[in-house]
Amino acid sequence: MSSRRNPSAPLAHRSRPASAALWAVLTALVAGLTACGTTSDSGSASPQAASGAEDGAFPATVATKFGDITVKKRPARVVALGWGDAEAVLSLGGQPVGASDWLAFGGDGVGPWAKGLYKKSPQLIGTLEPEFEKIAALKPDLILDTKSSGDRTRYDTLSKIAPTVGVPEGGDQYKISWREQTEMVATALGVPGKGKALISETEKKFRDSAAAHPEFKNKTITLGSRTSEGFGAYVRGTGRVDFVERLGFTNNPEVEAKAGASFSIGVSRENLDLLDADLTVMTPIGIPAAKISDDPLYRAVPSVKAGRSVVFDDETLSAAFSTDSVFSVAYALEKVVPLFAEPLK
Repeated sequence: MSSRRNPSAPLAHRSRPASAALWAVLTALVAGLTACGTTSDSGSASPQAASGAEDGAFPATVATKFGDITVKKRPARVVALGWGDAEAVLSLGGQPVGASDWLAFGGDGVGPWAKGLYKKSPQLIGTLEPEFEKIAALKPDLILDTKSSGDRTRYDTLSKIAPTVGVPEGGDQYKISWREQTEMVATALGVPGKGKALISETEKKFRDSAAAHPEFKNKTITLGSRTSEGFGAYVRGTGRVDFVERLGFTNNPEVEAKAGASFSIGVSRENLDLLDADLTVMTPIGIPAAKISDDPLYRAVPSVKAGRSVVFDDETLSAAFSTDSVFSVAYALEKVVPLFAEPLK
């Protein structure tokens, strides 16, 4: 089954992640400004927010892989570099002065579900290779990089510019959910109560969607992709898998058995049956959707042959499912869930 709404629309991933350099890094895996926070040497703390229990309470501390990051006062100039970080800030009423556009939305660098929320357009910053001098010129008092590679050199360079909230413990290679991202960003901005309310509201939407689709319960699902370099499948710990598991699905056990440190595994053409599940969902990255749906070997996968598959070919739907921000998951629950339900009827 296709997610087609506008056949002529460009793919959401025809973007920086679609570039060979970015995809290779994802799958494999400066000027010192006055800092307003401190970093401890221990990265063993819980990834949950440690302090700032009441909105507006500072200092606020966020536990990360790189130690506890303490924000001493409400940040006024925030640069949001991680995947979905800018949307998290906007959802909490903030206004980033700089942001990275991971999916090449253009404009202000956010999805249509967050359109019009900027009062002033941010300075757009590179993704895998952010322009550190450009960031420093913005004179940030807080940098957010909660969903990124977790690379130490990247973090060390950013932290010389301003206090940086990096990935949580265990969050390397973009393995952080919209929930944890929202909580970390809310704490850093001094609005933990607002973050908890947003999380609660979104989790209710998940529960309602799961209740409306009992057919999802315990069904296996494969979340795959294809680039110019080949096929792959996502593993637990990523936003995509978290999304479907909250709906009742179980990620393909055979894919999970091959999981490593990265957020996905490669799948050779000779082994495409690994994609077989009760439902197989595929995302084209930098290629036309037809390169997947018309591929004879893909069409021979049992679930695909039986009609239990979805290939995203709509820009907005693919982006909503991939962005995994508190804004985009709400949009995806409304628009993407029906696509999953149709093949399972």
